[in-house]
Amino acid sequence: MTRIREKDLDRWVAKYRKAWESNDPGHIAALWTEDATWYRRPDDEPVVGRDAIVAAWLEVADAPGETRFEYEVLGFGDGVGFVRGWTTYQTQPPSEFSNLWVIRLARDRAHEFTEWWMEKP
Repeated sequence: MTRIREKDLDRWVAKYRKAWESNDPGHIAALWTEDATWYRRPDDEPVVGRDAIVAAWLEVADAPGETRFEYEVLGFGDGVGFVRGWTTYQTQPPSEFSNLWVIRLARDRAHEFTEWWMEKP
C-alpha cells in the first residue's frame, strides 16, 4: 500500500480543483491512473478507466469560475484519504453542497474516487 500523507492529498485536491476550473482534458487525465474507477455517487455504477473518466467529466463540467470550493482533510493512511468539502455555485440564487470524498491514491494519482454530495436545503 502507498503511504498517504496530508500533503499528498492537498496536492491531489489542488490538481482536482485546477481540472475542475479548466475542464482541460490533460488536467483531468493527470488525476487518474489508467485503470481508475470514479464513483460519481456511491450507489451508481462507476466510470472505469482514465479515458472514460475524462469523457464523463466533460459531459457534466461546470463552467470556469462558477464554483467556490473549500475543504479539509479528515484522515489519511494505508493509501486512502478522506476529504470533506463545501461547494458554492455562484448562480442566482446560489446553491450550496456538502461533499465527502474517499480517495485511493497510487502515488500522485487516484485509482479509486468515491464522492457523496448533498445539496443544502
